[in-house]
Amino acid sequence: MCTSFSCKFTFTAVFLFLAVRLAAQTADYSPKREFRGVWVATVGNIDWPSKQALTTEQQKNELTAIFDDQQRTGMNVIVFQVRPAADAFYAKGREPWSRYLTGKPGKAPDPFYDPLEFAITEAHKRGMELHAWFNPYRATVDLLPTHTSADHITQTRPGWFFTYDGRKQFNPGIPQVRDYIVQVILDVLRNYDVDGIHFDDYFYPYKDRYNTPIPDKVTFEAFGKGFSDIRDWRRQNVDTLIHVLSDSIRATKPFVKFGISPFGIWKNYGQDTLGSKSAGGSSYLEQFADSRKWVAKGWVDYITPQLYWTFGYRPAPFENLLEWWSNNTYNRHLYIGQGAYRAAELRYGWNDRKTIPNQLRALRRNPRVQGSVFFSSKSVINNLGGVRDSLRFDFYKFQALVPPMLWIDPVPPNAPGVLVSSVAARRITLNWNVPLKAADGETAYGYVVYRFNEGEEVNFQNPRNILRVSYDGSTTSYTDESVRPEVRYVYAVTALDRLKNESMPTNLVVAEIGKRKE
Repeated sequence: MCTSFSCKFTFTAVFLFLAVRLAAQTADYSPKREFRGVWVATVGNIDWPSKQALTTEQQKNELTAIFDDQQRTGMNVIVFQVRPAADAFYAKGREPWSRYLTGKPGKAPDPFYDPLEFAITEAHKRGMELHAWFNPYRATVDLLPTHTSADHITQTRPGWFFTYDGRKQFNPGIPQVRDYIVQVILDVLRNYDVDGIHFDDYFYPYKDRYNTPIPDKVTFEAFGKGFSDIRDWRRQNVDTLIHVLSDSIRATKPFVKFGISPFGIWKNYGQDTLGSKSAGGSSYLEQFADSRKWVAKGWVDYITPQLYWTFGYRPAPFENLLEWWSNNTYNRHLYIGQGAYRAAELRYGWNDRKTIPNQLRALRRNPRVQGSVFFSSKSVINNLGGVRDSLRFDFYKFQALVPPMLWIDPVPPNAPGVLVSSVAARRITLNWNVPLKAADGETAYGYVVYRFNEGEEVNFQNPRNILRVSYDGSTTSYTDESVRPEVRYVYAVTALDRLKNESMPTNLVVAEIGKRKE
């Protein structure tokens, strides 16, 4: 039996987490803990920047406008594409600048700034996590020589690639390739304050329209000793990258989350009785991505299958795949990838504009699902099919904290020091002290400010009472400018650690501003 102070807090954290998830059985319930992510794609200038070669100021303005809009919609995670094609949207690494940023491969922004550093700062200002999104194996999106610089890896290490479907792909069977990709990601991990490392679904390439064989037979002959089937060898190559990267992340920055967004079908039931009741393509057989294994082995902290289909869609019914993934979480987090870009389509069931709202209700009824990630930012901002309105005015009306990951860090921070209030200039200002270090040596990474009306139940599990989420542990004050005269408010503050474990609250304070003079 564990009787230590830290263990008691651990049990409390587990109890509160489970209580919140069980309460979410009501479809219209707005949970306090929910992963609400959006992909911000840079490849092809899908989401940002809107076009190549904008000025530095224009790029910054566009990105902050995106973050502002997504914050108003209720998002709490930005999944930001930093490496679309063996290139970079950041300065402190080994790959050249992306042409999607400056219009010319290898060209730095002028005036200089670091887009990833800027994005992290702006996301954290808004109480949002930032997960750095990497495409692990895509090296180019076409074969035009002008689209890569002389120092691009395809130019300096041409033997590491094969050409498939009109683009260069890293050859995962070459051990040096896997080592290189891990080091690329560790550059970001060491040099930037990211909250997560995120892979998309591009492992071995999707089949082209001619069903062309992947040209890696020579590599298999060189490195496939011990394997009689090239398909098993390919899966082992991908597994090795995922496993090594997982261990590297834990050894470098244990608090950084590792997540992958695979194709939505692992295997179909007709291929394997462990598979889902579906009949579509299979990531296991086609991309050689054994995503179920990665979750079962604990190599990833979260999995985000791309379920870009509707209820009842025969090859890939959303309801069947949701059930399958929720039954294969192995106590890791499951966030569902949702296709906001499809919400305005008029086929395959998308003509029903209630599809995504009904999908969100289904997720909230399932206690093994902790949230969603929407593809992509532009589709949400443009309100395709009314998705943004549904989120902003209904499902994400109240703020939410991201779910904690107790297998990484089960110890919550201590509560902040004494909370006091002051009233001036029609505002109420709160001040508190930084909490003492917790049992694991952590203090506050950020704070949550709660406000209750006088006479209202002081319920810290109701998200409607969250006034402010801050990821700035050094700022121990908050000014509430949304107060009304002659209304008494009750305030409290809690501390968050890096993994968003939450402390007990401070003391309650009551404050009001006087009647406005005519």
